[in-house]
Amino acid sequence: MATPLFVLALLAMIGDGESFQHIKQTVLADYIINTVLLTFFVAVLVLCIGVPLAWLLANCEFAGKRFFNWALVLPLAMPAYIVAYTYTDLLDYAGPVQVGLRQWFGWTSPQDYWFFEIRSIGGAAVMLALVLYPYVYLMTRASFLEQNANLTQAARMLGASPVKSFFKVSLPLARAAIFAGTALVLMETIADFATVNYFAVSTLTTAVYDTWLGHYDLASAAKLSCLMVLGVLSLLMLEHAQNRNKGTSNDAKSSVLEINYRLTGWKNWAAFSFCGLVLLLAFLIPALQLALYAVNYFDQIWSSELATFAKNSFVIAVITAFVAFSLALLLSHNQRMKSHAWQSGSLKLASTGYAIPGTVLAIGVLIPLTFLDNWVNDLMVYAGYSPLGLVFSGTVFAIICTHLVRFTAIANKSLEASYQKISPSLDMAAKTLGTSERKLMWRIHLPLIKRSGLVAALLIFVESMKELPAALLLRPFDFHTLPTYVFQFASDEQLELASLGAIMIVLVGLVPLIFINRSIDHQ
Repeated sequence: MATPLFVLALLAMIGDGESFQHIKQTVLADYIINTVLLTFFVAVLVLCIGVPLAWLLANCEFAGKRFFNWALVLPLAMPAYIVAYTYTDLLDYAGPVQVGLRQWFGWTSPQDYWFFEIRSIGGAAVMLALVLYPYVYLMTRASFLEQNANLTQAARMLGASPVKSFFKVSLPLARAAIFAGTALVLMETIADFATVNYFAVSTLTTAVYDTWLGHYDLASAAKLSCLMVLGVLSLLMLEHAQNRNKGTSNDAKSSVLEINYRLTGWKNWAAFSFCGLVLLLAFLIPALQLALYAVNYFDQIWSSELATFAKNSFVIAVITAFVAFSLALLLSHNQRMKSHAWQSGSLKLASTGYAIPGTVLAIGVLIPLTFLDNWVNDLMVYAGYSPLGLVFSGTVFAIICTHLVRFTAIANKSLEASYQKISPSLDMAAKTLGTSERKLMWRIHLPLIKRSGLVAALLIFVESMKELPAALLLRPFDFHTLPTYVFQFASDEQLELASLGAIMIVLVGLVPLIFINRSIDHQ
């Protein structure tokens, strides 16, 4: 799992990187500044959206709460690049919003009025925040629900208002969860390629892509990738330090409050409006726009090719989910049975893959697979046979390997947490009865962790269906997945022809997300 990172570091050190020197002297500072600004804006936006939503739905009763509990998770099924495509189509100069404003007010040129420039760092930050806030919302809401109810009761008895209780009691206790959710959002922001590329925002991710495919300089791309890895690892270290030094103790609940604050009057409608506005902007408007395009252009869109692309995405996602879950199960089981320091370290190392952007992993995976291809072909020629060609680096195998390196971490984290809840006495009792380690895993551990394992597998499936950079960079000639199909048409300003493929990506992610949200509520 860590091989791509070692390969990147090695290539960055020994490669010439001719383009890197030019980039360093000219535009590298711009790439770094844009990346930092983008992550900062996204962090501010997701905190302003996710934390208030989490507190409202965990501690207040208002109209529509039961509906919003699960509906506010739906934007996770909507890839940021699809939201970016739909809003650009709506808000661009030739879009229906600006056309309507010009007709209504009699404006004739852009100089007559000011309008928000969607193709900018600010626009990219808004698009990313709209689909990534559920990470902060889910983690923070779970933290609020787990807080000791007596603390809230004490604050109310002392006359604290809901707002004061939020800032003085709930927020400090949820600090670790908020930081973890925000760190995850920032990693996703750094990894994003399609949104910033479509908005022509130059970040380190687009720099890696352009250097690799534009200048054919893999060594320079590796050097830029190492800069991104350093930033991501810094985030991981900060998150680890935050979790280690939580500071505030939050004992188990001694009581449960079904309703902390019942909102009435204008407060009730304000809470409803806030939740409704977020859902409208993050999910309903893009989904309705895509549905409208799909209905109007269905005859032009539907073809056997689209079905083939959907099958390609589905097969890759299923294989990735199955293999990633199997690897995580073996790693977690061995860690529990052996519990050596090196195994614990290898499990943590395998869990860092999710934090690494897909464009970076693509380089790290391609190089060893190319070396393996060359070695196998040389061996075949030496044995008197014809070379096999690029059976590893030039096939779907490369895409699946990249997905495994990135998404196995999801299953690792989930299964590691589930294994910690299994009492060691069960293992001792099974061993006393002569149960082997293999039977212990299949007959005792697996039934106990199957729910969290299913959630992890579904998450990996959804993420694999949405993943664009790895498929875009490593796909064989004339091979498409749904994300690459959508990206191709959207890049040519033909979103209407990509609408059905985008809807397929969204629909595939909806059912697992609803299941995951209900699983969290159940727990």
